[in-house]
Amino acid sequence: MTRDPRYDILFEPVKIGPVTAKNRFYQVPHCNGGGYRDPSAAAEMRRVKSQGGWGVIFTEQCEMHHTSEITPFIELRLWDDADIPMLAKMAEAIKEHGALAGIQLAYSGINGPNLYTREVPMAPSALPIRTFTSDPVSARSMDKQDIKDLRRWFVNAFKRAKAAGFDLVCLYGAHGFGIFQHFLSTATNQRSDEYGGSLENRSRFVREVVEDAREAIGGTMGITLRVSLDEAIGELGFANSEVRDFVEMHKDLPDLWDLAHGTWEDCSGPSRFKDEAAQQLLVEGIKQLTDKPITGVGRFTSPDVMVKQVKSGILDFIGCARPSIADPFLPKKIEEGRIENIRECIGCNICISGDMTMSISRCTQNPTFMEEWRKGWHPEQIQPKGNSESVLVVGAGPTGMEASRALGLRGYQVALAEAKTEIGGRVSREANLPGLRAWGRVKDYRDYQLSQMANVDIYFDSSLSADDILEFGFEHVAIATGSTWRRDGVARHHVVPMQIAKDMPVFSPDDLMDGKLPAGNVVLFDDDHYYMGGALAELLVQNGASVTLVTPAAFVSEWTNNTLEQATIHRKLVEMGVEIQLNRAVSAISKCSVSTECTFTGRTSELQADAVVLVTCRAPNDDLWNALKDRRSDWQRAGIKSIKVIGDAEAPGPIAWATYAGHRYARKLDEPDIGDALPFRREIAALAGS
Repeated sequence: MTRDPRYDILFEPVKIGPVTAKNRFYQVPHCNGGGYRDPSAAAEMRRVKSQGGWGVIFTEQCEMHHTSEITPFIELRLWDDADIPMLAKMAEAIKEHGALAGIQLAYSGINGPNLYTREVPMAPSALPIRTFTSDPVSARSMDKQDIKDLRRWFVNAFKRAKAAGFDLVCLYGAHGFGIFQHFLSTATNQRSDEYGGSLENRSRFVREVVEDAREAIGGTMGITLRVSLDEAIGELGFANSEVRDFVEMHKDLPDLWDLAHGTWEDCSGPSRFKDEAAQQLLVEGIKQLTDKPITGVGRFTSPDVMVKQVKSGILDFIGCARPSIADPFLPKKIEEGRIENIRECIGCNICISGDMTMSISRCTQNPTFMEEWRKGWHPEQIQPKGNSESVLVVGAGPTGMEASRALGLRGYQVALAEAKTEIGGRVSREANLPGLRAWGRVKDYRDYQLSQMANVDIYFDSSLSADDILEFGFEHVAIATGSTWRRDGVARHHVVPMQIAKDMPVFSPDDLMDGKLPAGNVVLFDDDHYYMGGALAELLVQNGASVTLVTPAAFVSEWTNNTLEQATIHRKLVEMGVEIQLNRAVSAISKCSVSTECTFTGRTSELQADAVVLVTCRAPNDDLWNALKDRRSDWQRAGIKSIKVIGDAEAPGPIAWATYAGHRYARKLDEPDIGDALPFRREIAALAGS
């Protein structure tokens, strides 16, 4: 297949100072949970993107000096020459297939608590450190000598970045995380000297650093500046109007303007609250203020939207972070006329949770993300099948679909049996909840891929028993029968069933997703703490119910702090009229009311209710698996080599866990038994000499 000529503009080369990008696909800096701890894993992840056709590929945030670091978050470091080899490996990997290698240099200032180095943080003005965890640390105000020192440290970092082989350097001044934004914003710069006050004065530091960069590396490396489009904190902050004044005032300052919305939560808003190209209004017109190229983000997955951004004069480069994770081969698939094979980002932000939890990042759509080096998994390549021929996959939810897709690619004859009349399982149901429509892409992508495989057959209305499976004659069987929401209150707060009166209508999330919606005064008890409780509260209000959400946590949908959406969820529920009770748990349910108790004191109170929705936990649908386990002695006689339970049927988790489980099953089938060995590679720090 060949490229659709409508997309030719996306593959035009574009200059960035002294270097030229081969196309307009620009992977902006993004975290991955690996950083300095897993450098080879991060390097291989970027190498795969280079192979996938990206024109520009950046590292994540790289701390450029030890006096400003963001422990416990695990990013890259360029503190001294000892860090160069690690970064050189990444630069080499990025450039292997013709991409420009970029490094994002960050001095975190007011955002750096220095919990590891124990250095006193420095910032334009003396203020408490701004972190996700409100660390009880303050920064001191930088004096003139500190500013001179910081400029010198940047020059050292520029030279080290050049020695490591990078083509581009990005100065980080966005999301509230970079020193350049801290100088530019009146919220964090309250100085009265030549570095504070007017916009011209507040711009002085960034102008000096860029001039330093030009002198140190300007003839060989492109210099990009990442700035916030709008701090979104009112007149006190760096507003969009002032950003435009800044760009116009310094239109030729960097070689490229990298524009990103104010906070990380704003910039990487989930699809639940932000559509593709959501930042367009903030970006429009800025390109006309400068002769230098502009890149911006917006969870771009549609090549038509990308083309419109360029032809409309909004962007020169299509900036992508999350879409480049979901499909590292997005550019190549557009170039080769295979857009139907793109794994579109669903905007769930599970990738960001890796950084927020200081763990290896995941992707719901791309289960190979960050496993390229650790497990040798490639997003577009898979090993051929082993000695077996046939596999039966029971259950066509996210686990079963992904297992069947990957098994089909390996060359197995696959039968996918689904008890209902459509594939998708929980994904199909949850995609109908408020704001989660984009999550249906998990099903849509796999549905299409399976439809193209002659060796994969899908059977609907196929509820199978242990007898059925033992009679079929498949060599391998994967049980991916999913899970069911419990309706007895058992989860984290209650480890045994709670007291529930039979007369009170009690609903589970499954009931609501089946269309059984309670009316009147509804108490929703959320002891799940992810997205489901908040989404169901929205659904109930939309259908006319009056909702009180009770949760034992200190936040609504507490775990969504890790996906950058918790504050938005809370705000939306309040605006919809949902009453929220934090740090309280439902202790008992009677005929007409609900008893709640304070999680700290145990003091109780009563809520009148017409119905209760229990969003607690899910139980695995493992009856079939247990029945087959009980008949293990019959497996060999039936010609079965293995039966394995996978995904939610083994242990319920987020959808990303489900697709990963299906993919892992397919990769490991017929592979040699490794016994007690680690199933992944890892890097271990060498002991220093005494």
